[in-house]
Amino acid sequence: MAQREQLAVRTVRGPSAPGSGGTAAADGPAGPAAGLGSVAARMRACGARWPAADGMAVFNRVYLTVTEELAGRVAGGHFPDRRAAGTLGTVFAERYLEVAESGGDGPRPPACWRPLLQYRGHPGIRPLQFALAGVNAHIGHDLPLAVVDACRALDCAPPALEDEFERVGDLLVLLEERVREDLMPGPDLLQVADPLTHLVGAWSLERAREAAWSAARLLWGMRELPSLAAEFTERLDAGVGLVGRCLLTPCR
Repeated sequence: MAQREQLAVRTVRGPSAPGSGGTAAADGPAGPAAGLGSVAARMRACGARWPAADGMAVFNRVYLTVTEELAGRVAGGHFPDRRAAGTLGTVFAERYLEVAESGGDGPRPPACWRPLLQYRGHPGIRPLQFALAGVNAHIGHDLPLAVVDACRALDCAPPALEDEFERVGDLLVLLEERVREDLMPGPDLLQVADPLTHLVGAWSLERAREAAWSAARLLWGMRELPSLAAEFTERLDAGVGLVGRCLLTPCR
């Protein structure tokens, strides 16, 4: 019960990542892209501490690329509401950084990230699996919570952020494409019978995005019922973690 009460507080207030300026970073004097520049710098710092083959490092590299792209688009005026896009992108990244910067050594990480933290050095897991497991955790669990974080910061309801959600989602498609292009083994290694073919084909970014938006709307509707919201978040976290564990089934 105490653990669920703590989760209720975290669901309502959002993350408090180490060294983070919080959502307010998106409203600083440097403009809406400032918060994104800050979280990108923290991702680079994480990557510098990890070996290249580390599972978290694999995901961090591809996520950093997309965060830099998002910051460039926000600064370049590609979003009609730059403040909303910058805020959503920043609080979304902070959900990941809260886990990444603790390295699993701080408070118990969300269930969705535990498989990647546990198996990040497993020699039988391919880089593509590490990356997709990170994408699964970040979209399936972190994204709906980030939408709620952004709504609270901007004093709006989820429908007001739907355009930004979709545009950020388009960048997540870029993330998945980059993951598959850069990390998918060549045709000589990836045969039709290869278990990796079936494993990565069973997970859909589009379905995960749709589920994240539905979860965000549900959480917003439960904002005056923190215990119920915490229970829902706990179940969501566990379900996403189960998918992540399946994605990390050793394939070599």
